[in-house]
Amino acid sequence: MTDIGRGAGPDFIEALARGLDVLRSFRPGTPSMTLSEIAGQTGLARPTVRRILITLESLGYVRGAGRGYALTPRVLDLGMAYVNALSMWDVARPHMEKLVARTNESTSMAQLDGSDIVYVARVAVPKIVTLAVTIGTRFPAAATSMGKILLAALPPGAVTGVLAEPSRSGITPRNLPAPAELESMLREIRAKGWALADQDLAPGVRSVATGVRDGEGRVVAAINVTVHAAETSVETLLEDYLPKLLRTAADISHDWSLTATIPSTTV
Repeated sequence: MTDIGRGAGPDFIEALARGLDVLRSFRPGTPSMTLSEIAGQTGLARPTVRRILITLESLGYVRGAGRGYALTPRVLDLGMAYVNALSMWDVARPHMEKLVARTNESTSMAQLDGSDIVYVARVAVPKIVTLAVTIGTRFPAAATSMGKILLAALPPGAVTGVLAEPSRSGITPRNLPAPAELESMLREIRAKGWALADQDLAPGVRSVATGVRDGEGRVVAAINVTVHAAETSVETLLEDYLPKLLRTAADISHDWSLTATIPSTTV
């Protein structure tokens, strides 16, 4: 397994890093793994993996599954602590629900993590789509509308370094733009403030996205409307749904700005 942002120095706790390596070794499509498979994925010695698994099992993060191990729902606590700490869902949810009521299409919010986007909020409608999406789902950023928005918001020169990190999504996109094409695309997105992805990630998945900003005007998340390509044309997506999406993003940004100015005390 590639070490993402591996630390160094006297204060770096290697044992903790190895434990996180083991948790990250469980990828989409591999709900259960043997000790040997985990050792192969992480590059750690089998005795080390065994001790880590025993520790994680005692803490409730993994469980025995036949001849191997599987993650437990308790792992979700690690990710949800991040979402809940930001209160993103509490602020964004009412606006997202209104957007879904106006469009009858699903809407999601995501942030950038390496070369992937990670879903942090979602309001879905019961429609059949090519890819299942839940909180915590990862997709390669350059193949998604929200990812393009977030990449476009990066400082100059940062995109190449971010995209150099390998994706941890387990998804192979249908279409990834070449570097020169992506650079041109991101310049256009910065100018117009929204991004389209037309079946770049998977067949039938079409979406439009825009940024959500904090009180200082920085893009801190992206929000989208996703449709099925067989049901909704690009024209409908851009002419009907995009104005509603832009309004929703502005309303969430406004509320986030207000929330950030409210003093808080601990009693």
